Amino acid sequence: MCAITGILAPDAAAPLPMELLRRMNDVQAHRGPDQHGLHSEPGVGLGHRRLSIIDLAGGRQPLFNEDESVVVVFNGEIYNFQPLAAELQGLGHRFRTQSDTEVIVHAWEEWGARCVERFRGMFAFAIWDRPRQTLFLARDRLGIKPLHYAWLTDGSLIFGSELKALCQHSGLRRIIDPHAVEDFFAFGYVPEPRTIYASVHKLPAGHHLTVRRCDGARSPTPVQYWDIPFETASFPDARAAGEELLERLDEAVRLRLIAEVPLGAFLSGGVDSSAVVASMARISTDASSGPVNTCSISFGDPAFNESRYAATVAERYGTAHRTEQLEVDQFDLLDRLAGLYDEPYADSSALPTYLVCQLARRQVTVALSGDGGDENLAGYKRYGWHLDEQRLRDVVPFGARRALFGPLGRAYPKLLGAPRFLRAKATFQSLARDSVAGYFDIISVLDDDQRTELFTSRFRRELQGYGAEQVLRRHAAASPTDHPLSLVQYLDMKTYLVDDILTKVDRASMAHALEVRVPLLDHELVEWMSSLPPELKRHDGEGKHLFKSALRSRLPDDILYRPKMGFAVPLAGWFRGPLRARVREALLGPGIADTGWFEPRTLERLLDEHGRHLRDHSGALWSLLMFDAFLRRETDSVPEPAEAA
Repeated sequence: MCAITGILAPDAAAPLPMELLRRMNDVQAHRGPDQHGLHSEPGVGLGHRRLSIIDLAGGRQPLFNEDESVVVVFNGEIYNFQPLAAELQGLGHRFRTQSDTEVIVHAWEEWGARCVERFRGMFAFAIWDRPRQTLFLARDRLGIKPLHYAWLTDGSLIFGSELKALCQHSGLRRIIDPHAVEDFFAFGYVPEPRTIYASVHKLPAGHHLTVRRCDGARSPTPVQYWDIPFETASFPDARAAGEELLERLDEAVRLRLIAEVPLGAFLSGGVDSSAVVASMARISTDASSGPVNTCSISFGDPAFNESRYAATVAERYGTAHRTEQLEVDQFDLLDRLAGLYDEPYADSSALPTYLVCQLARRQVTVALSGDGGDENLAGYKRYGWHLDEQRLRDVVPFGARRALFGPLGRAYPKLLGAPRFLRAKATFQSLARDSVAGYFDIISVLDDDQRTELFTSRFRRELQGYGAEQVLRRHAAASPTDHPLSLVQYLDMKTYLVDDILTKVDRASMAHALEVRVPLLDHELVEWMSSLPPELKRHDGEGKHLFKSALRSRLPDDILYRPKMGFAVPLAGWFRGPLRARVREALLGPGIADTGWFEPRTLERLLDEHGRHLRDHSGALWSLLMFDAFLRRETDSVPEPAEAA
């Protein structure tokens, strides 16, 4: 795993500011502490930080083709690089290394932009082709690896693995985008292609961007090269389908065991991580390569502690297992997290994820994770809620639902913090909407009413009618499926998976120079799982139905069928105890207040109701706490104090 960065000036004769390029590269040193490299020529500069995994001696970057007319910087892994290298050698290309990086250079020469269609892996890379005066940026299909870019006022393009690299450039306008703020308080993250800054974009998953000097001032648009097909196939035999699922999982895991450094896995004790560890153990036994290294995080609060389940799996497969407890006094990580994510990010499981990555790095350089199983195989509880509501939507016409449930939703008291099935207000409001709006209501950190109460009238005017629901609308319009379950899986894979789950793991792992590989997001496996009939994914209220049935030969029922806990932390208690003063200072302090975007009375009410156990506002409070942490690190971006709205 590595970091990349670069600058492309519009003038081919422009001298490159090497000290700036060096700063952009070095600020990402945590992603690649082993080696660093720079390449510059008039008007072009590329930087790379390397975490050495494959071809430790020969894989230095930037890396060139035979005549050094094409150069690449690359973050990620191409798992099928060996057969690709053999194919390219057969076509006349000469290789100087044994690294997967060199495959990218020659694949570009041979197939141009379509080279990305040949790669099986996780990647973000930049190619500079001098003869064609072309810069080519690409990101993997599922968005496992990040890539940010911005056009500057002088026509230059800058890019980097992390936002902090771009922020080194004095020409970058670091103005907070109000639409991104609205998105953040709805989703808990800023969905691609936006970032918190109006001038910076994320290259979307499954897209590439081609920039040619001859295009002049025209800014090209990213091009999509892949999407999740969701073309349902026929599976007459569920048992055979389950066996094939495990075979495909084993293949995806086996591909991700190629490394020249110590390798292990995260083990939470949930279905997905346990399935990956079981597969690793089977493959390791066949290869006589010794026990699998595994690690997990535990909590003192038993309601959030999965460590005993992880221990059960570790014992069954004889792994070398380590567990570490998250202590209440580790809140000094909050400011550290704000620095890692570069923009507001409100998934509190970033705390244990950071710590489990730290723990893993003491043993290994590469770790496999079980991320992606819930999205691919419909494991989230919210899918059941959505389907229950959708069945009623399908029976009652939209006009009648809106007339009946709309007033009920407005009149019914809020029961925040109660289980979804007891929150009749939320259910009535959701039923009064169409399917996409209803799902948006289910997943929102703060729903429409809460955000309206939170934001000042001044901020709402800045939004100019924009609402975060439009993010889901845009993806739904492009969805290849309209099945109620498949559609929300698709929406999650375009938003929550890439911008929450994968972002969380990438930044937390890279903070410790740890590479994380994600076999359940192998794109060939994802395509196959998307073709499964929805009833094989979710059956009789049980998510991951086919997966769990197939895994009974590998894992005990008390792992497969226990209540799902997730990688959560006990925020509600923290905000009434050890974090009470911290969150009050954040919400009522100058950072939040000086924006002029948040209603002081609403902030006071959130604190009061939560502190007195009247409501559970932990999601809203954590989001505000992390937004304040971002503001304190980005004082240059904070708007001037606003006049009273």
